Amino acid sequence: MPLAWRKALFFRLAAILLGLAPFVVLELALRAAGIGVPLQYDDPFVGFSDIHPLFALNTAADRYEIPKSRQTHFRPESFPAKKPVREFRTFVLGGSTVQGRPYAIETSFTTWLELALQAAEPERTWDVVNCGGISYASYRLAPILNEVLQHEPDLIILCIGQNEFLEDRSYEHIESLQTIAAGPLRQAARLRTFTLARAGYLWCRDHTSDGSPANRPTLGPEADARLDWQGGMALFHRDPDWQRDVIAHYQFNLQRMVDQCAAVGVPLVMVTPISNLEWPPFKSEPRENLPPAEQAEFEALTERAAELLRSDLAGALERLQAAERIDSEHARLQYDIGMTLRSLQRPDEARTALTRAKDADVCPLRMLEPMRRIFRETARSAGTPLVDAEAEIAARSRSGYPDNEWLLDHVHPTIEGHQLIGDLLAQKLAELQVVRLPADWEARRAEAYRRHLQSLDPLYFQKGLQRLENEQGWARGRSPAMRPEQPDNSR
Repeated sequence: MPLAWRKALFFRLAAILLGLAPFVVLELALRAAGIGVPLQYDDPFVGFSDIHPLFALNTAADRYEIPKSRQTHFRPESFPAKKPVREFRTFVLGGSTVQGRPYAIETSFTTWLELALQAAEPERTWDVVNCGGISYASYRLAPILNEVLQHEPDLIILCIGQNEFLEDRSYEHIESLQTIAAGPLRQAARLRTFTLARAGYLWCRDHTSDGSPANRPTLGPEADARLDWQGGMALFHRDPDWQRDVIAHYQFNLQRMVDQCAAVGVPLVMVTPISNLEWPPFKSEPRENLPPAEQAEFEALTERAAELLRSDLAGALERLQAAERIDSEHARLQYDIGMTLRSLQRPDEARTALTRAKDADVCPLRMLEPMRRIFRETARSAGTPLVDAEAEIAARSRSGYPDNEWLLDHVHPTIEGHQLIGDLLAQKLAELQVVRLPADWEARRAEAYRRHLQSLDPLYFQKGLQRLENEQGWARGRSPAMRPEQPDNSR
């Protein structure tokens, strides 16, 4: 390259760097001052009428506790206001699975993790704080993460992704949510200068002249699932556009939660939510614009298949697959195909069909496969440790995929399943050199588990079974505790 060209190129690069220098200096200054952390600003897709802290100081001012006003969705939980010197403090965020439903925190994997760690190193104090909220989706957990990061955590654990479709909300105010959630903007959102500029823009765009929110849907301070209302199941319909936007919103929130932990230097571990593939779909609908003649043929084929299930599995499968050629989007049909393949000892094909059934469910109360891929890819790209609870449960299930052996319903593990997740987390923390597991750890842990189970009143288990029955009615739209009015459908 001629000398003149090299000089010209050098001066142009120097001019660019000089022009960027003020932004670099501003970014470093904001980081040093702790200003502009991404999670501290509004979700651009939804707003809240109010956000109350999850934890409040008790009257003695010595512990932070979940107040009774929040115990409609959370269980009682607390931690010391002044962190003890040798305490390792962990906050676990998620939905009802984290909470331990249909039982409670006492048999959640958070309790088993705490017992497992205490058995490994009893000279230290291990405090695992359960922040599992019933029906809580990622956009409601993001403010809670921001709160608990102010309480000197040593570790955050996230297990989120099952509740994203429960609340009614609209994305019509977003021109292209997919574009906003795309990679380049997610990368830019890690910059403090970008975060502050975006916050100012969103405030101006989404507020009227008197400062009140505009455009964005405003949700209440607590999760308000459509299934909490009579007739709520009827509000669920196949809506590919809305599903796409919900998934993009989930991806945005998951990434910003990972970024928030990284920004303040708090370690994070992610746990994959588990979906029971053996559980039937909650709602099925025929594909759009299915001609009446094809609908009649579809029904005749499925009825004949049902008649053959006890005497001729191969014949039943043949008719179900013929019905699939008419309507491959019907969730219950995919489930019936999967269960028939399972009975025919074809587990790999069964898992494929049952996964399609889960994703075709018009009332998606189980994590969808695109979200599962996002969860794993987010952990991989950020270098965040991942505990693949779903894969571990699948490996131990008789079918080769998560089923009724390890789950009580569509998403909630058995007590033994929670114990397994607690063990997996303890082992992951040992890999990360957070804890040392001595040679006799398994025996000590098993004894701690045994003593803890014996300490629980039999009424605890009876209440759990009753709650399980009620929750199954709730998921089917038949809970006696449903509110009589129907919510406004803002979409």
